[in-house]
Amino acid sequence: MIRVAVIAAMADELKPLVRGWRHQRRATGANTFVDLWRWAFDEGEWIAACSGAGADAGARAFAAIEQDGPISLALSIGWAGALTENVDLGRTYQVSAVIDSRTGERYNVAAWPAANSDQKLVVTNPVVADEREKRRLAATYGADLCDMEGAIVARLAAMRGIPFYCFKAVSDGLEERLPDFNRFISTSGRIQLTRFILYALFRPVYWPALLRMGENSKKASQSIAESVFDFLDERGHIRKQNGYPNLKP
Repeated sequence: MIRVAVIAAMADELKPLVRGWRHQRRATGANTFVDLWRWAFDEGEWIAACSGAGADAGARAFAAIEQDGPISLALSIGWAGALTENVDLGRTYQVSAVIDSRTGERYNVAAWPAANSDQKLVVTNPVVADEREKRRLAATYGADLCDMEGAIVARLAAMRGIPFYCFKAVSDGLEERLPDFNRFISTSGRIQLTRFILYALFRPVYWPALLRMGENSKKASQSIAESVFDFLDERGHIRKQNGYPNLKP
């Protein structure tokens, strides 16, 4: 049985992909939980999971999927910040490798079945990067994008000897003036949305960038869903056999 793990940080990153899948929320601790979505077909199942931002949350999501059986392939997906101006906002990119900024470890992805020539290098950072941190990461690692979970998914896949792939879509540009999101991420990796909204509401200087980020993120989630299905179901057989709903909203 083929079990594909698709791991993201936030439910909104997965929303267009998992429309119509069976959803379950599983408690993993006093203040932590994992959202799981499943889609079964003749040869196996695809399981998507998210538990918040950061390495600990990514590890929880991986463990929740593995709790129900061995994983055949791990896929890290989600939004990423631009470290250069040479990426398109809202676009999904195949990732060639992920670097852990905490350790310097580099994890190459498995050989792409149909690789494109515009693959990107991602660096995983323990905090949300502002423009200054983005420029430091770009200078230090020569990376194109930054995220917060890719490296832990890559590490866990490597420990189990299973293929690892990564899709990241650009949610925010290099020079966007955005609030410090780290102030609103709980210890469990979840965004404290009410606090964040109240903070941003009285700071109109951030409104234009937040509006752009919202539009880019919505476009990015749609693009991720299409890329994942093009990758996992290249010929569309599974979608046709299972009557998968149209990806378009």
